[in-house]
This record gives sequence, C-alpha cells and structure tokens, in this order.
Amino acid sequence: MAIAEEAIITLEEERGGGPHALAGNEMMGAEMVIQVLADQGVDTIFGYSGGAILPTYDAIFRYNAGNPDKEIRLVVPANEQGAGFMAAGYSRSTGRPGVFLVTSGPGATNCVTPIRDCAADSIPAILICGQVPRAAMGTDAFQEAPVFNIMQSCAKHTFLVLNPEELEATIRTAFRIATTGRPGPVVIDLPKDVQNWTGKFRGEGYLNLRGYEKRFARLQAMRVSDDSMASFFHMLEQSERPLIYAGGGVINGEAATELREFANTLGIPGVTTLMGIGSLDTTSDLSMHMLGMHGTAFANYAVDDCDFLIAVGSRFDDRVAGKVHEFAPNARGIAHLDIDAAEIGKVKNVSWSYVGDTGRCLDDLVRYAKKTGFKKDYTGWQRHCAGLRGNHPLDWNRKSEMIQPYYVLEELNKITKGDAIVSTGVGQHQMWAAQYFDFKQPRTWLTSGSMGTMGFGLPAAIGAKMANPDKVVIAVDGDGSIRMNLGELETATTYGVGVKVLLLNNQGDGMVRQWQKLMFDQRFSGTDKTMHKKDFVKAAQADGYEFAERLHVNEVDKVPETLQRFVDHDGPAFLEVMIDPDALVMPMVGPGKSYREMIVGDWIKPRESEGPAAQMDGKTKADLF
Repeated sequence: MAIAEEAIITLEEERGGGPHALAGNEMMGAEMVIQVLADQGVDTIFGYSGGAILPTYDAIFRYNAGNPDKEIRLVVPANEQGAGFMAAGYSRSTGRPGVFLVTSGPGATNCVTPIRDCAADSIPAILICGQVPRAAMGTDAFQEAPVFNIMQSCAKHTFLVLNPEELEATIRTAFRIATTGRPGPVVIDLPKDVQNWTGKFRGEGYLNLRGYEKRFARLQAMRVSDDSMASFFHMLEQSERPLIYAGGGVINGEAATELREFANTLGIPGVTTLMGIGSLDTTSDLSMHMLGMHGTAFANYAVDDCDFLIAVGSRFDDRVAGKVHEFAPNARGIAHLDIDAAEIGKVKNVSWSYVGDTGRCLDDLVRYAKKTGFKKDYTGWQRHCAGLRGNHPLDWNRKSEMIQPYYVLEELNKITKGDAIVSTGVGQHQMWAAQYFDFKQPRTWLTSGSMGTMGFGLPAAIGAKMANPDKVVIAVDGDGSIRMNLGELETATTYGVGVKVLLLNNQGDGMVRQWQKLMFDQRFSGTDKTMHKKDFVKAAQADGYEFAERLHVNEVDKVPETLQRFVDHDGPAFLEVMIDPDALVMPMVGPGKSYREMIVGDWIKPRESEGPAAQMDGKTKADLF
C-alpha cells in the first residue's frame, strides 16, 4: 500500500540532524516499532504478551540481544491493568510517557481503565496493543475487539494502523501527541500482519496532522500581551487577599518552578488541588495545602476569604468547587491560566484568562512585575493565612488506645521528610496521605484523581520506583483498594523493585462506609469486610517479601520503630497496620455543598464565626467584605 501524498512530513526539529544510522535498512514492522521506541528514549516497557502481539515481543528480545548496552527492560505484571498503571506511575513521576504493550481482545480491553485514568488526569502514556490481521478484522476472529471504537472515547488519540508504510511515523506521532498541548494517552491498534510486514526504515517523519500542528503552533506562539498583563496587575493591585489555586496542570506542564517564583516574588499564598500537590512546597509558609471536599479546613477558609483567585492549571471540578456559585464567594475577580481553552469558563466565569503554556505565562507575569516595579504589601493577608493554619490544623484523637491512621502517616512523614514518592490507591487512605504527608517537589505525589481508580497505588508505585531507583517510593493502600491489583505484589519481588507497601486495614471500604455513616443512616450495604479471610501478610510472604509484618490495632507504641525498619529495609517491604475502623476523613464538604457547610469533626477546630473570618489584623468583617 503506497503512502498518500504528504501523509508523512518531516518536522522542523528533525531537519539538519542528519539521517538515522539505520535509515534505508529493511526491517519488519515490529522491529520498526521497537526502534522508534528506543529512539524516543524508552527504557522500560510494561506489558503482557499474546498471539496478536508476539512479533513485537520477539522484536524486543532481538533488539536487546543486539544492543546489550542500551537494553529496554520488559516488565511483565500480573495483568494488563497493572501494566497500564505501572506505565502511569512511570509517567507521573518523570513526565516522560510510560509505555505498555499488550495483546488483542481481552489484553486491550483490560487497558481501558488505565487509559481513561490517564486521560482524566492528563497523563502522557503510549499503549500499543496487538490486533488480528487486517483481513480478519470484523469477522469476530479469535481475541478480536473493536479497540479503535472503544478507545477513541477514552484516549487523547487513537490510531489503527492499516497502512504499514505509515507505521513508523505513527509511533513517532503518538509520542508527539501524548506530550504536547494538554498531555494525555495515545493508543495504537496494531494488526499482526502489519507487525510482520517488511519495509524500509526511514528513521524520520511524522504523520501530517495539519489541524493538530496548527493548534499546537498557536499554543507555542502564545504570549501574554502587555495590555493583558497590565489588566492582570490592575486586578492584583485592587486586591488585598489574593490566593493561588494550583491544579494538576502545573505538574503536567512542568511549571512548578515558575509558580513558586511567582508566589514568592509577589508574596501570594496558595492552595492546591489533589492533583496539584507538590506544585507548591507544602513546607513553605505560603502553602495552604489542599482545598476541596477533603482539603484542610484552613485551605477552604482561605478560599472563602480571598478577594482575588488565581487559578493555574486547575479546572474547578466538583470535588473542589462543590456548590459552584458559592465557591470563593468573596472573590471580586478570578484569573484562569490553562493550556486547554475548553477549561476557561467551563464551570466558573472568570475575569481574566490566558490559554497556553502556564509556566511561560507565570514567567512573563513575574518579569512584568519586576520591569514595572509592581509592589503590594500582602503581609497582613499572609499573617491571616498563617493564623488559619495555626487555629484550624488537622487533628485527631491523640489519646485513643487504637492505632489512628493519622498517627501512622504523621510518623512516616517524620521519616520521609517530604522527599519520598508517595503513591496511593483510592479511598480514605488516599485522602489521609494527601493531608498528612509533606511534598517538597512536584511529581512525588501519585494518585488517581479524576477517575478515582481503586487498585492504582501498588502498580503505580512499581512503575515510579523503576523510573526512580534512588528514591524512596511508598505505596499507601487500603484493604479494599489493594485487593484490586494484589497480584502485583509478586511483580515487585520478581523484578527486585524496592517499593514499600503500607496497608492501612480498617476491614472495609472505608470511604463508602463514611458516606453510609453520614448520609445513609449507617446502613453499611456491601462495605463490611470483617468476615473476609484474606491474610495479607501471608500473601506478601508467599510472594517473596522478606519484610512482611502486621501491627495490631492496639500496638500504638510500636508504630514509630516499626515504620523506621519498614522504610530502612533493603528491598520490597510490606507492612499491614490494623487501624481504628471508625476513623473518618475530616474535614468533609458534602457533595454539592459549599465550604461554609464543611464538617470538621470532633478534633478540628471550626471557625467561631459564620462564613469568612470576622477578624483580620483588627479589621471587621464589614471592613473586609
């Protein structure tokens, strides 16, 4: 099949680099796939083999045999979903696309959840899945599935390679799409006969996607005009209580350095979303930690009190904005910076906006402030925020005779000091980890945010550890969530991946139980696991964990010493901590509620006044609002 005219183009960054060393060589399609992956810097592939993808798996073996100094690691998990989350953990912790490689039919459909998870959190990843030969497609052949139809509504982009002459360019283009603009996962559906096809390797070229290239070029060229910056600083000049609201777009856009400079230069405090954790150093005086449904009380109070909200790479989602018209009720202006124009005004109307690279925009704003000599004293607002932190901190029953999850994570945070990579499943343990750990750097907090996928934490931690072998990587999980991908315990020991798996076991689906307790009159339908028979420690031992221990619920005094041994263990480690089954995640803003309706529980001090703070540096509420 001939290449259509102008179907493959050479991009500017390829020009002048000289021909590829292998250009003109005859290769099988499968060999081209692996060579392009190597050229893209891929050093690890996660995946599970099968008939329709066997030629490509064979090509990995032969590539490694011929390139012993730059082998591509092949990691075989317990199932394909685990492969997808390992690739996601690799990507989230590095910013580079994680790659997973699976067979057709059930192999591909098992990857729907990881692909949707990556798309929902804007994570670049590449899935290559085998497909039945082109001649058999549409005949309900063995292990055939309509991957293109299934995945195109879940991924950023999906390719079905029908013309083998375009195979090489398709792989290269997939990486470009995954990593440019708003990042996301790309799926390549690859028929077996295309893998077995033989042709000449070009060593260059991308698919000619004119519309995408034009949109990307516009984003690349976007800068903040002087008039627009003047308008922004006019609003900032009028503000007495500006607040940064940073989301996952700061992490995905590699803009944490610019955000921190912006905050520090102008003296503006900031809150982060769940996905934005790490964009601001949580140990900084300007950090007000996480806002939202289970954000800190002081972060949510700061949102209520601010008069100018600066949203950076965030999208006003329902777990943050809640009752939208009452979100940031005293903000007279809202600025919104994002790479995706679709997010501007989607949920909340804004006063000022910028669509493009957020890091570049923040850098432009800082330069403009310095050039124009902009100065505004926000020390009163900073003191007010510090007072919120001091008066309404996270707290819990410190006299309990049962191990409290908050205590476990506080003590573990003392050991890791904000430098570990922390991955979580989904549930109460996820929120406790977000609340009680410090994160000094971006890409050290890995969690399934938008999709909320149970079973994410363990495989994601494995992927992150393989990408960051010198970092301490901790998987914090719950007994419900870890069951979803428990088979990946063996993957860690098989490959000697030294993840530390902390299981907070409350013998139930804790977050759902919490909702049932608060909103369903304690009817715990389907969430009680006290009768389940799983012995997690024995399971870990069976999978080869040399450190596999359990702390019983009354062994409070053993927590610090056990955690230290757990972290210090050389190799994979597993620690199950039986915790108070009635421990709740607090604060909590109920679904569709405003921050003024936030429940703080028995141990977090609420505001004495209704709504925003009655006092700030001697000013009354009337003075402020």
